[in-house]
Amino acid sequence: MKFNKNYFLKQAFSQNELNKYKKAAERDLSIANKDEEIEVIFHFTYMALLKIGILVIAKEGYRVKSRPGHHIQIIETLSSILKSKDIAIIGDKIRRDRNLDLYSASALITKKDVDAYYRFVSELFQTIK
Repeated sequence: MKFNKNYFLKQAFSQNELNKYKKAAERDLSIANKDEEIEVIFHFTYMALLKIGILVIAKEGYRVKSRPGHHIQIIETLSSILKSKDIAIIGDKIRRDRNLDLYSASALITKKDVDAYYRFVSELFQTIK
């Protein structure tokens, strides 16, 4: 797997650091699971997806650089590492919905979509544990 040097920096991580990344993703999923507000569930599900990506990339020995477009790179790289096109497709859909929610006054995310996103990200987390 080739890592784009514009978005990733080679770095060794201790098991303690990896555990912190894992706990951060787990915490966001827990918040999403406990809340009833669609926007809160959606936000923390998306953040958990990114943190799962950061964890998996760190396990490969790379740190994510914060740059415009790095969320896309995290999702695409996570998809490549885990060899799952679903991650790229669904992850990008979540990212695009997040952008519409953030930047568009008329965007509306449905409970059905949010529940599906949460299930997908939760299952993804279980596979990387």
